[in-house]
Amino acid sequence: MPATPSSTPKPLSGRAAEAGTASSGRRRQVGASGPVPDVLAPGLRVVFSGINPGRRSAAAGAHFANPRNDFWRLLHDAGFTPRLLAPEEQRELAAFGYGLTNAAFRTTRGSGDLRHGDFVGAAERLAGIADELRPQWIAFVGKEAYRGAFKDRPKLGQQVRRLGETQLFVLPSTSPANAAVPYAERLSWFRKLRDETEPS
Repeated sequence: MPATPSSTPKPLSGRAAEAGTASSGRRRQVGASGPVPDVLAPGLRVVFSGINPGRRSAAAGAHFANPRNDFWRLLHDAGFTPRLLAPEEQRELAAFGYGLTNAAFRTTRGSGDLRHGDFVGAAERLAGIADELRPQWIAFVGKEAYRGAFKDRPKLGQQVRRLGETQLFVLPSTSPANAAVPYAERLSWFRKLRDETEPS
């Protein structure tokens, strides 16, 4: 059973909180055009980038909507959210300083069905998010999300590459396909990111 986080994330106020629910011109320029809308706002602590929408997420219009995907549980157990959010509550993340996007927008049954062409422009779009919205971190949920965007094979953890002032971090995949990796191991990487973004 994961330990209860010692600190509770504080909601953002002002510009970032308002942008989490408002539809501004800036967000339209850098946001997703696929079946699952981005959750973005200026000045976020972390923007989490998945690889692409699965069928369940596309049908629900929500990130990580497959009930077997551990993303929302890991996010809570690592201390990013004060309670376990449901995928349909994704827009509440912005008030706590977090956002969501994908490296590719095409819906597939699995990430193995993606092609190189699905990632065309991904690095430039992520650089645009970093430049215009200035999140402290972009965290890739799975090595393949990072690899698809930058054509590099990353290790887990903080990356040398930056997008301007935005730091990059690679987390283990939360997909059911990665269930062979123990939950505790995946949680440890989420907690490392949490420690980097909000040191105690």
